[in-house]
Order: sequence, then structure tokens, then C-alpha cells
Amino acid sequence: MIKVFLVVLAFLSSVDVIAQSYKSGPADKDFVGYLFTYFKGNAVEDEAVCYAISTDGYTYKALNSNQPILNSKDISLTGGVRDPHILRGEDGKFYMVLTDMTSSKGWDSNRGMILLKSDDLIEWKHSAINIQQRFKGQEDLKRVWAPQTIYDSGAGKYLVYWSMKHADGADIIYYAYANSDFTDLESDPKVLFMPKNGKSCIDGDIINKNGLFYLFYKTEGHGNGLKLAITDSLTSGKWIEQPGYKQQTKDAVEGSSVFKLNHSDKYILMYDVYGKGKYQFCESLDLDVFKVIDDDISMDFHPRHGTIIPISRNELLRLTDRWGLPEGIEIPKQKNPVLEGFYADPDVLYSNKTNKYYIYPTSDGFDGWGGYYFKTFSSENLKDWKDEGVILDLKKDVSWADRNAWAPTIAEKKIKGDYKYFYYFTAAQKIGVAVSDNPTGLFLDSGKPLIDFKPEGVKGGQEIDPAVFNDPKSGKSYLYWGNGYLAVAELNKDMISINQKTLKVITPNDGTFREGIYVIYREGTYYFMWSEDDTRSENYRVRYGTANSPFGPIQIKENNLILAKDPQKGIYGTGHNSILQIPGKDEWYIVYHRFNFPDGINMGDAAGFNREVSIDRLYFDENGNIIPVIPTQEGIN
Repeated sequence: MIKVFLVVLAFLSSVDVIAQSYKSGPADKDFVGYLFTYFKGNAVEDEAVCYAISTDGYTYKALNSNQPILNSKDISLTGGVRDPHILRGEDGKFYMVLTDMTSSKGWDSNRGMILLKSDDLIEWKHSAINIQQRFKGQEDLKRVWAPQTIYDSGAGKYLVYWSMKHADGADIIYYAYANSDFTDLESDPKVLFMPKNGKSCIDGDIINKNGLFYLFYKTEGHGNGLKLAITDSLTSGKWIEQPGYKQQTKDAVEGSSVFKLNHSDKYILMYDVYGKGKYQFCESLDLDVFKVIDDDISMDFHPRHGTIIPISRNELLRLTDRWGLPEGIEIPKQKNPVLEGFYADPDVLYSNKTNKYYIYPTSDGFDGWGGYYFKTFSSENLKDWKDEGVILDLKKDVSWADRNAWAPTIAEKKIKGDYKYFYYFTAAQKIGVAVSDNPTGLFLDSGKPLIDFKPEGVKGGQEIDPAVFNDPKSGKSYLYWGNGYLAVAELNKDMISINQKTLKVITPNDGTFREGIYVIYREGTYYFMWSEDDTRSENYRVRYGTANSPFGPIQIKENNLILAKDPQKGIYGTGHNSILQIPGKDEWYIVYHRFNFPDGINMGDAAGFNREVSIDRLYFDENGNIIPVIPTQEGIN
């Protein structure tokens, strides 16, 4: 017993570490735009953080009429800030570091930097650090320039790196780890990089590509160009310096920054051609060979030494709600979809334990439905949804499958006075079950498939798309599943096995059933909803039938099409739904996926794995019939 307990405890601890290592917030597949942070010039009023946005990575428009979004005097010790570097954190938060300096006091006048942290890109908490005062042995420090941040996954910390010059020595790139609050540096500065020739290097910019760290830096005072060094270990001191310069101009440059284009293999290297008062943009696939793309770039401002990060639709809307929508930028402002990015097959739950709503979707946006992890999202009002992170990863948490993570469903059950959550999911065309004490996990897989067979008499289809139903009439729980056929079985009391004797095939007899079953109970009637056609089709849609029992038979209504496309609104591929009843009320909502707007209808088959989740009201008439749902872009009030 003790050994078993220790093994389980160790497993729980390891799962906890895994869960905490996941990146929160939107994933690469969910980004739709870019945020450009920059300062404008050497005048004191121009040494401040400004924002610009883009939806394509090539055309940038300034926010806030090209005026600062932060007051430099409020956050700095010198009265000015330069060289803003912004980073999206692993925890879903944003980190920005700035040179604490105004050039009006001289290039060797500053001794520190500013650390900032934000939840929303709007409000920033700041801390100013004077390196000379903060650390010993810095008496001859002359300047602290261009800090940047990168997450060191090996250390599990944010590494801040910047260049410093002491006395008459060379500028060297140093580093220190930030504390957990990102308000201070927790260790003395150490050398991160110095060229073998011993000459100055400043303005370091590091990007991780396929496990290698590419450091672009400026050769200060001896060429004033950009060079590249590569390592596989950030703090090892073992850098391989690459030959030649990477800038594509003969003019002096500084302040380089590299970012990856959304949904592309291309990287953009940009840098400040400071003597000419302009920026240059270059494109590369390998971070080695670059070509100038200035003719493709448009900006209505003149930036100095800035950085760019990708942003999601909600982040883009948040920024424009705060500082206005620049002319020439178009952003659909509908409330549907409700989730950030590409997700599908949503299962919705109201938790009696937390008094919150949860959506459990397929993580979409992977070619050929190739997702391998599941997330959940929580809300208190059905409008604002929080990304709770990954709750189950097939590659790490499931021993019997590592691909095709699809169509989950969840049940909340009170067992011996405590709530338990039973999460049924599709993996590699089989159905598994994982268990947790909380709606956001940790979820522990049962260790084997629950459904990996075809019911007797069924020859085609797939064992996918589970739906769990807690029958309020009998108190029993049932599991439904199937693609091309519909099966049901009563779940045993343990909720992780089925009563084989109860297994029954109850496929609707009108020939429309494809997949995505969902069952509810209302006023003595069991309602069965399912999806018709292929999820890649614009005509994917929802029908329903009724029964007097969880086992059917399902009676087909005369007008049973309740959710379909609306081309005039640009809404297509509406299907695979779940239903939410507001506790204690006859108030119902349908949660479903559809092609992403507005591009999905033009994507061909790819529309079927780049889907979005929406919510609309669902009504019944006086005879208990479901009134066809009107899909909206506006969402619910």
C-alpha cells in the first residue's frame, strides 16, 4: 500500500511539473497580427515606448497617434527610456525591458535598465535597476545598453542580457536571471558573449530556432554592422561565431531584431539604419542568408531600435480598444468566436464546485487534425474566457496513444461528498478517460483505452467523438460515441468502464448521422443532437431527434435541422455542438465550431482543421421542439 501510494504521489508530482511547463495563452497557430514596440529619437520627448500594429507583418500603423503609451518619467530613473524589447512569456504574461537613459545626458551617462511585466499589454508594472548600486564591483561602470529577455527552459527562468562597458574596456554582453516577480535581477551579472577578437559588441538579440540560439549583435566601433553567433546552451559561453556581416547595406546599423512570420517558415530581420533615419527589413528561411524586402514594408512612423511579437485577435482588439484603430487596419469585432485561436468540437460544462463555466475543445489548427494536446477555458459570464492551459498531453501523459487528440467530453460527479471530473477523449481513433479532482486538472489517464472496438454488427466508421450524459431522471451516466454509427453504453459506477451488457447501437434512421452526438434532458424528453456531412464541408450542420429513454429509439422530427451555414454572414461549417443549461433555469446555449472567419471558406479542406468556437442562444417552442438556431457573429449578450 505504501509503495503504491508513493508511486502515485511521484506520478502526480511529475504530472504537475509537466503541466506547469506548458506555455499558457495563445499558441503560434492562433496569432493573427503583430505588435511593434519602439522609441522615436534622441529628443527627450521621443525617448519613450510607442506601439504600432500590423495584421500581415509588412504594413505597420502607429497606435495612439504615434505618441508614447507609457510616461518615461514615471518608470525611469533618468527621465528617458530607449531600446524597448518585448517578450511573450511562457506563463501567458508579457515582459518588457528598457534602457534607462536619455541621450541628452551623454552616451556614458546611464547605469541601469527597467523591467516591466503585464497581463494585457495595457497596464505595466515596472522596476528600475541601477546596476552600479545594485551589485558590487561596478564602480567603473560607464554604461548599460539595450537589455533583452529570453526564457531559459533549462533553468526555468527569464534570462536578461545586455551590454555593459567598464572604464576603457570593450562593451561586453552580460546576463543575469530575473526573480520570479520580474522586479529584480537575482544574481551578479556574468559574461554571456564576447567576440574572440575582444572588441566591443552591443545590441544583442537572441532567437531560438530548432533548439539552437542565434545571437545577432552589433560590432560597436569596428564596422558597426551585424554579426551572428550560435550556441545550443545559452550560458555555456560556447558560441560559434559566423563569418561575414548580416546586414544588407553598407551603412552603419544597430538595434537588430528577428521575428518569425505567423503561419510561415520565414523570418524577418530588421535593424535601425540610424545614420539615414530609416529601418531596413530582410527576409530569411535559415537565419543565414537574407534578402532585402524594403519595397514590401510600409510604416506611418519612424521607429528607432524596436522589437516585434506576434499577437492574437483578442490582444489586437484590446490594443485598438485602448488606443484606437489606425486607418487602414481592419479587425472584425464580432464576439463570436469566443475562444482565442483555432479550436473545435467544444464540450461545455458548468462546474458546481467552482461556479464557473468551462469549454473543453479539440486543439485545432494542426494539419490533418494532427493535434496532440487538450486545453480548457474558463469563464464566469460566458463572454470572457480564460485559457487555463494544457490539461492532457498525449505525448507525455498517455501511454497508449500520442496523436489525433480530438473531441473530448467531461462529466462532473459527486462521489462520497467530493466532486470528481471524468474526461473522455479521442486519441488515435480510440476513446480514453482521465480523472481529476478539479475541472482544470491535473487529469490522470486511466492507462488504457475505454473504447477500442466496434460494436457487434458495425463494420465501418470510427470509434471517436464521445459524449457523456448524466441522466437527472435515473442518476445513471451514459457514454455515447461513434462516427458513421451511434453507440451507447451505461457507465459503471467507477465512471472509467462501461457495462458491456448495456451496449447498444442506436444510429438515427434518417441517414443523416455522421458524428458529434450530444444528449440533453428537458421536461421528460431526451434530446439527441448530431452532425451531418463532413467537417471540411461548408454544409456541415446539426440535426436532432427525441426519445423517451437514453437508449432511444430516436424519433426524427419533421423539421429537425437546427444549425446550418449562413453565407450572408460569412458563417460556414457549423457543427459538432454541445449544449449548456444555465443552472436552475430553462435557459439554453449551443456551443459549436465553424469555419474560421473570414478565411475559412477559401481554404478548401484545410477549413476542416482551422475551426473556431462560437456560442449562440438555443430556444424551444411551446411544444418542446428546438427552434432552428440563428448563428451570429455578435455572440451572446
